[in-house]
Amino acid sequence: MKIDRLISIIMVLLEREKISATLLAEMFEVTPRTIYRDIETIAQAGIPVVSYPGVNGGISIMEKYKVDKKLFTQGDIATLLMGLGSISPTLSSKELVGTLAKVKSLIPEKLYRDIEIKSNQISIDLTTWSGNRHLQPNLEIIKQALNESRCLSFHYSDSNGISTHRSIEPYQLVLKQGHWYIQGYCFIRQAFRLFKLYRMSQLTLLNERFIPREFNSAPLNCSEWIDPRLIDITLLIDASLRERIAEHCGEENIQPTDSNKLMVRFPFVADEQGYNILLSFGNKCECLAPEHVRRELIQRVQELLAIYQS
Repeated sequence: MKIDRLISIIMVLLEREKISATLLAEMFEVTPRTIYRDIETIAQAGIPVVSYPGVNGGISIMEKYKVDKKLFTQGDIATLLMGLGSISPTLSSKELVGTLAKVKSLIPEKLYRDIEIKSNQISIDLTTWSGNRHLQPNLEIIKQALNESRCLSFHYSDSNGISTHRSIEPYQLVLKQGHWYIQGYCFIRQAFRLFKLYRMSQLTLLNERFIPREFNSAPLNCSEWIDPRLIDITLLIDASLRERIAEHCGEENIQPTDSNKLMVRFPFVADEQGYNILLSFGNKCECLAPEHVRRELIQRVQELLAIYQS
């Protein structure tokens, strides 16, 4: 009998005036018989559970026993629900049902509709359009490793495609700019390291458990090395690129011209990634200044052309 399921059932009963055992069984993916056993356990713990027979019957907790719901404001609860909605793709259905039930139980019945509207005003979807079929299984493996303090092993490819076998103690799962990372203690390096999930393959949960070391999360902040290298460049772009460009520099840096084009002040770092971003805009974008960036782009385009001409 799982304690987390019992707690989740209690929170559902606190949230709703009445609910059937069949519906509870569907929510927690167990049989109605298991639900009845759970309800009996909850009652034995001193929580006044009431059963109502008949077609419109169900199970409930006595109204006087329910929690004071004034602890959180409407804004607090709406924010919690928005946060849960944004991470729902990375949680299993059982985890999500239980957690949402706990949060929704804090909502007074007369305010339920207003808070539901507020929580749906902002939708955060962290999944990609195309998706990665290995991502969800790997996230589940890592979450289990974190929960049970178990080691992980995997093959890891560096930026040059060279693969090495690694074993780590996992400490933190991080989502940054659409990419997942795991921070862990690497046995090869004998130090904490950051690993990108998309570079990992053959991820395996090991039976070996570890006693957590002292761990200070390292913020994924690249400003120390990006800011000194960051320059503004001038682009002339087709209007069809406006939305993509605005994601990088904001609307305030985009100005219309007389030629039905847009003039853009664009933040740029002169490295491989920076030039790849510019080249991804294709023939609808021209770099006007500075001259050294323009020359580098010309050289890269010529090298690309030479590949196809050969």
